[in-house]
Amino acid sequence: MKISERTLCWAYLSRVLEGPSKRLQELLSAGHDVEEIVSGIKNRSSWIGGLLGETQARYNCDRSQEDLAQVESLGGWLLTPDSAQWPYEQLNQAFGFAASGRSEHTRSYQEDAVMPHALWVRGSSHLDLGKVLAQSVAIVGTRAVSSYGIDATQYIAEGLAQHKWTIVSGGALGVDAVAHKQALDSGGVTIAVSACGIDRFYPAGNRNLFDKIVERGLIVSEYPPGHTPQRHRFLTRNRLVAAFTQGTVVMEAAWRSGALNTLNWAQAFGKVTMAVPGPITGVGSLGCHEKIRNGQAQLVCSADEVRALLSAVGEVDPEQQYEIDFAPSHVQALSRNELRVFDVLGAQAKTSDQIVQETALSLGLCMYLLVVLERKGLVVRAHNAWRRAV
Repeated sequence: MKISERTLCWAYLSRVLEGPSKRLQELLSAGHDVEEIVSGIKNRSSWIGGLLGETQARYNCDRSQEDLAQVESLGGWLLTPDSAQWPYEQLNQAFGFAASGRSEHTRSYQEDAVMPHALWVRGSSHLDLGKVLAQSVAIVGTRAVSSYGIDATQYIAEGLAQHKWTIVSGGALGVDAVAHKQALDSGGVTIAVSACGIDRFYPAGNRNLFDKIVERGLIVSEYPPGHTPQRHRFLTRNRLVAAFTQGTVVMEAAWRSGALNTLNWAQAFGKVTMAVPGPITGVGSLGCHEKIRNGQAQLVCSADEVRALLSAVGEVDPEQQYEIDFAPSHVQALSRNELRVFDVLGAQAKTSDQIVQETALSLGLCMYLLVVLERKGLVVRAHNAWRRAV
C-alpha cells in the first residue's frame, strides 16, 4: 500500500519529537504545514525555533516507513490530525480549555498541557476512535485494589457499559484492569491508553486482557513502536486519559496515588471530576476522600450518578430511580398521625375508645384515620373493634 508523504511526515515527527510538543503545536497553529516543518527539522532551519533543540538528538532518525510497516503487521494504524477518526472534539475541548486561561489548575499551564501530534492505534478496525469517545468516561485507581475496590469498580463499569458509555483507562494492574474487563464482559467498548509502543503490552500480567481489548476495543499510544514504558511516559499518558473523556472517576486512591494525577488533568481540562468513597477504616481511599472533602471531586456511588453528572441536565435522574428501586413500604409511607393509630394496634382487636385513649387523638380523627388505614389494607374491622391486617 502506497503511503502518502504527509503520513510519513507525521510518523517521522512521532519518533523524532517525543510528544507532546508545545513548540510544534505553535507552528501548526501558525499555519505551517507538517511537510514544511519536517523539512525544517531535517535541514536544521532556524525558523523552527525551539524545535531545533527538541529534535537535536533524533532529527536524523527517520524510521517512518519501518514504523508504519511494523504497526500495519500488528493490525494497527496511525492516526494524525489529517485522519477522519482523529478525536478533534475531545482534544480541542480539553486542550483549548487549558490554553484559554480559564482553568485555575496549575497543570493547565505546564509544557505538556498540549495535544498529541500523532496517535498509534491497535484493535478492532470497525471502531472509530472519535465516535467511541463521544460518550466516554475514565475509570482509574490503585494497582493494589482491594476486594471492595474490585466490587465497586465492576458495579460502576457494568452500569456505564450497559448504557453504551466507553470505558477509558490506562491498562494497569488493579482498578484499570477490572474496569477494562468489566466493560468487555458487559458487552461494551473499552480503550486502553498505553505508556509504551503498541507493539508491546505492559504490564505483562495483563497480556490476556490486552488480547481481548485488541479483539473488541482499542489500544492507543502517543509513542511509536519500540518505545518502552518509563515513569515520565505514564504521567504524560494520564493527560490523554483525562482529555479523551467527558469525566474521570477515581476508585480507591491512596494519599499519593498516581490515579490522582489523572484527576488533576481532568480538572485542568475543565472535565467532570468524580471519586468513589471507600471504607474509613483503611488508607486505600484517603486520596478519594480528600478530593471529595475539598470539593475537587464529586462523590459518586453508582453508574447512574456518574451518568447524571456527564449527561444533559434532567436526562438522568438517579434520585428518581432510587425512589423506584427503594420505594417505601406501606407502613413507611404513613403520615405521623396514621402511624400513631397503627402503632397502638396489634393482632388483638381494640375498641375505638381504647384507641382514642392510647393515641390521645379525638374520636373523630381516630375514626377517619382508621378508615384510611382500612382502605390501605393495613387494618381490619372486627365488629366494633379494630386490629392490624398483618
